Amino acid sequence: METLVTIGRLAREAGLAAETLRYYERIGLIRPVQRTPSNYRLYDGEAEARLRFIRRAQNLGFSLAEVKELLDISGSAENDMGEVKALTAQKLAEIDRKIADLQRMRTVLAQQVDCCPGHGRVADCPILASLADAESALPVGERWGRRDTRIPCNAAQG
Repeated sequence: METLVTIGRLAREAGLAAETLRYYERIGLIRPVQRTPSNYRLYDGEAEARLRFIRRAQNLGFSLAEVKELLDISGSAENDMGEVKALTAQKLAEIDRKIADLQRMRTVLAQQVDCCPGHGRVADCPILASLADAESALPVGERWGRRDTRIPCNAAQG
């Protein structure tokens, strides 16, 4: 017979707060196998395995909603693995977009670091000037959400 554990013990073993497990239960990620007469939740080894799955999927960038979808798909051996592949491919594309955004941000910041002499009055700081004025020449509708705010060093110092 498998040993059942309380929510507190499962939480400790998983390195999570009991409230996190209660939340996971509310959104359908885990469920107790039974309750004691005093209404304590009891979990089995499947709950522990699901928590490991949840943590690993989150570490790879999946949201809890996406994790739930993956768990729902895996709940029936007859489901098509194509669904899992499609969800994973979507996550990969999202990560690629984020990487591209981060690379653009890094390029702009590196340019700004190169423009700044690193000494002198803050009123003459080209980095602060570019942050304040980068989009001021654009129409209002185009200002917000722009990702490339590249400004030549001399324009930022102007």
